[in-house]
Amino acid sequence: MAIAGRLTAALGRGVSMLVLLALAATVATFALQVTGADHVVVFVASAVALAALAALVGEGTEQLGHRFGAGATGVLQSALGNLPELFISIFALQAGLVVVVQTALIGSILANTLLVLGLAFIAGGLRNGVQRFTRERPRLIATLLLLAVAALAIPTLATAPGAPDQGHATDLSVFTSIVLLVVFAGSIPFSIGGEDAAEPADDLEASDVWPLSLSIGLLAVSAGAAALVSDWFVEALRPAMASLGLSEAFVGLVIVAIAGNAVEHVVGIQMAYRNRADLAISVVLNGSLQVALALIPVLVIVSLLAPAPLTLVLSPLLVAAVALSAVLAAVIVFDGESNWLEGLALVGLYLIIAASVWFGPPVKA
Repeated sequence: MAIAGRLTAALGRGVSMLVLLALAATVATFALQVTGADHVVVFVASAVALAALAALVGEGTEQLGHRFGAGATGVLQSALGNLPELFISIFALQAGLVVVVQTALIGSILANTLLVLGLAFIAGGLRNGVQRFTRERPRLIATLLLLAVAALAIPTLATAPGAPDQGHATDLSVFTSIVLLVVFAGSIPFSIGGEDAAEPADDLEASDVWPLSLSIGLLAVSAGAAALVSDWFVEALRPAMASLGLSEAFVGLVIVAIAGNAVEHVVGIQMAYRNRADLAISVVLNGSLQVALALIPVLVIVSLLAPAPLTLVLSPLLVAAVALSAVLAAVIVFDGESNWLEGLALVGLYLIIAASVWFGPPVKA
């Protein structure tokens, strides 16, 4: 009891309530899953657990932001936030769901770059007016994202009928993935270097800053739990979506992508709403960059052991959508300012892309 009391005092009442909600919802989801409860019930319970866990990661991320600054915190949080999607994708590849995985990965880039960035701009702009952020790091991240997306498009063009590498989609995808991983390794020092130790927070008392071990521990536990809950979420989601007749592309591009990145989505919007624009931009764009430079290449290589390999050969619609999203992100962050109207435009484009895959072959239960 004494330990629990000290922990509650350190976290604060609000965060402690979130911890209890996340714990209760996660345990309830596990119990429903193992007892074979209705898929809709499991889906609702897992959605509540994911939301609470995402909020906890947001609290931990903000605490780290006071110590390490936006760049380092954004890299760490994005890595933890991508864990659910990594596990979901591996399980889905083992089940042979290559289309769902491929569209979900592209959907992650689109969701971060258009939907989450747009919602962050809307939330931050409506509450705080025009928000300004340091331009150098977002420019670098946006440039790397644009280059990564261009690299992802090359296998589609090079393996098309009549193209030089027709019939070698897997070989070219693996080579491209290795190159992207090398670029990702080189990008980490640039993402976390050359900044102040912490982003100022005038409204935060020194006594409200958590111990470093508590911040890291909460982040690690919450992200790990989110990985488990996300798997249960998607497992319950597929039968529900199949009964509704939704297309496989829509489920992967929109629903699975949003579920697998729930942590990053909540954190980015939270930070913008609290006028932490640098941290919000860093979290959102680092999320997209890590998917393009690290998560997709890793899964392409891992899929060589799966029943069907994952390649970087995409449909023309997905190539165009992800390329346009990267270009727009670069254009918007280059001036170092954001407002709610820019956010509304980004969300609008995301909704149009989502509508473009609404019709199609339905999900199979």
